[in-house]
Amino acid sequence: MRILEYTIPTEYDGFPLVHYLREKLKLSAFIVRIFRNTPDTIFMNGEHVRVIDRIKAGDHLTLKIPENSTPPLLWDMDLDIMYEDEDILVINKPSGISVHPTFNHPNFTLCNAVASYLIKTQNEPAAGRAIGRLDKVTSGVMVFAKNIVASSKLNGNMQKVYNALVWGNTPESGTINAPIFRPDKGKTSRCVDLRGDEAITHYKTITQKDNKSFVEVTTETGRTHQIRVHFNHIGHTLIGDEMYGGDNTEHVKRAALHCRQVSIVHPVTDEPLTFVAPYPQDMEAELKKMVDNSNNIC
Repeated sequence: MRILEYTIPTEYDGFPLVHYLREKLKLSAFIVRIFRNTPDTIFMNGEHVRVIDRIKAGDHLTLKIPENSTPPLLWDMDLDIMYEDEDILVINKPSGISVHPTFNHPNFTLCNAVASYLIKTQNEPAAGRAIGRLDKVTSGVMVFAKNIVASSKLNGNMQKVYNALVWGNTPESGTINAPIFRPDKGKTSRCVDLRGDEAITHYKTITQKDNKSFVEVTTETGRTHQIRVHFNHIGHTLIGDEMYGGDNTEHVKRAALHCRQVSIVHPVTDEPLTFVAPYPQDMEAELKKMVDNSNNIC
């Protein structure tokens, strides 16, 4: 069980504990409610305390974070771990594996593998909460929260930088602002359609050769297949993205999309952290054909 320790500062002297939890620790109302309704999770100076009780400067607060989720089915997989501490686990996700279990496919996903890893290493129930998602075909940085506090504070608070290989010569830079719609609820494919949800993608071109472009991409929104749909929409489908009509090459047989970098503020220490995943072999091989020295694009 993750245990957090805090000393109450002067500015919260005389306030109800809930004010410190919400304002200083930035815990959501949902997380505070879980602590409130779970016995033996909140202690002040070693004694049980309620969130409505008033606190004093210098008091010692102890939070024992409960696990309120049932772990998914367990699956052993060799994880490429980039970083790990008591609150987060950062994985370099390979292409070809889904992140989340579904009703029809409850096992053999990254979440199943992370849960198995955490239970074995922590010797206690652990779910492992994926922060955001990557498509099955997409490789790169994936952040998992080890507890509900980390999950709550990280969700919606990360910056991602993607790299993609696309067909054609893209402009030097650009923004694609086009709504994304799912025309058939029985299929995963999307398209640009005015009936869809707002989606905004920014990109800049890093290098070009042989009617192929290597681009850096950031997004303001997180729609399913957003980068893939948007580049297809502007006539530069991702190499290998057969769902949207992108032909394969000798080296790339899947949508050439890689989450290169993720930046976060640590949910407990408030330390800024940035994680960078090396290019997978298929994209690296294609890039070497486009530049004389692959180190120029790293």
